[in-house]
Amino acid sequence: MQTIDEVEKHVPIREGEYGEAVAKVEPGGVEYISHAERHGKPIDLFWTWLSPNLEFATVFVGVLGVAIFGLSFWETALAIIVGTALGSLTHFVLSSWGPKFGVPMMVESRGAFGFLGNILPAGLNAFTGSIGWFIVNSVSGAFALQALGGLANPTLPFWLTFLIIVVAQVAIATLGHNFIHVFERWALPLLGVVFIVACAFIFSKANYGVAANPGPVGHFGALTLLFTATFGYAAGWNPYAADYTRYMPPSVDRNMVGFWAAAGVFVSCVVIELAGAALASVPGTKWGPTDIPTVQLRQAMPDFVYYLTLLCIAIGAVAANAINIYSGTMSLVALGIREMGMTLRQRRAVLAIAAGVLGYVIGLVGQANVGPGSKYESFLLLISYWIGTWLAVVFVDYWIRKGDYGDESIFYDTHYQRWQGFAAMAIGLIVSVGLFGDIYGVYVGPIPNNVAGIGDITFIVGFLLTAVLYYGFSMATRSATNTSTAGSRA
Repeated sequence: MQTIDEVEKHVPIREGEYGEAVAKVEPGGVEYISHAERHGKPIDLFWTWLSPNLEFATVFVGVLGVAIFGLSFWETALAIIVGTALGSLTHFVLSSWGPKFGVPMMVESRGAFGFLGNILPAGLNAFTGSIGWFIVNSVSGAFALQALGGLANPTLPFWLTFLIIVVAQVAIATLGHNFIHVFERWALPLLGVVFIVACAFIFSKANYGVAANPGPVGHFGALTLLFTATFGYAAGWNPYAADYTRYMPPSVDRNMVGFWAAAGVFVSCVVIELAGAALASVPGTKWGPTDIPTVQLRQAMPDFVYYLTLLCIAIGAVAANAINIYSGTMSLVALGIREMGMTLRQRRAVLAIAAGVLGYVIGLVGQANVGPGSKYESFLLLISYWIGTWLAVVFVDYWIRKGDYGDESIFYDTHYQRWQGFAAMAIGLIVSVGLFGDIYGVYVGPIPNNVAGIGDITFIVGFLLTAVLYYGFSMATRSATNTSTAGSRA
């Protein structure tokens, strides 16, 4: 691997001066971050990844274990801890690559997929973040604002509360990298204190001896379903990892970069999801198809805390979606979109606004809130499927190359192609989902259909199969992988 000074001679450098400015629209788009523009400390990542998970979508992941999958509280806790730990571990690795390569995650992905092949993971990531998570989180926040509006008697229409949430998160995402980091840090004291108090009340009211009733899938099947869902939730941040570490200097301790990023995801997800599992066991809570999930919080806490929690659910939705929109639009730019007569900064801003408008329209029509009957668990499973296969390709590619991408020009070379990554991921997805997919009401593969107790191990099968395929394809075309030149940057 070559030195950072040598790399800067061969890659497009992000335009403009940015430094540590906060109230300024981030210049550029997906270009390399020069050494002069690098800044930040590893611990900053703890706040950046803690705040976005302090929201109701995280709470409901825990609810799934008890209320939907029929597990006991302790079985749910086991699946939450193991699934989140695995998703946090992969986040550790990917976050540590940011200071080393200085490019967004979906640009670094081009090293394994090539310019055109990268359309597969970048497109899936753009859809997942800019549309999927955008709607799920925004609608939850909008319903929370509606409930708060009821305190002052007027019934706020959904379109208005939804619009407030959407405008706030699009504005933050449009300002870019530095403002997002600062917003997450300053949102944390309010979110942290209120959620700690709310969790304390929930845990004090929980019935930890609630009986398990997993139904025909059995305990193991229900465990694997929740394990996959919790992994999907934590790993859902993986394709964004380097986006928030690429500004850090290459001399930073990259292990600490990975540690603090992973710690933010792990701590917030485990605590809030366990609170969700506890909430599902609180006497008086209802989880039927017509019951409003956020209203169930009222059974576990005083009204004052309940209303503060609703406020924080709305703020937490903005904290999560600022990241989803920013990284989702970065993925769109990474697809190679080139609008005529527009700078890269204008492209990113326009795409962020366009994603907001599209998400707003779809959200008004669909109101895809988390809750029983919402298929939220199916969304989490689908995320784990594609991220598992993508991780296999980028990890094996990094291992084969020993982390050495030479002067990194291949990240921006439109003529650089690697069919191996696209083929391995596509085959891995088709085979694993085709045989093992277990999305009730949408698609159930032949294996879980005949062996219900297996639950959902699709992402594990997809990861292993894709890893083997990519390694085999790469070894069969070995010369195409050895494109780098050794240097001094580790």
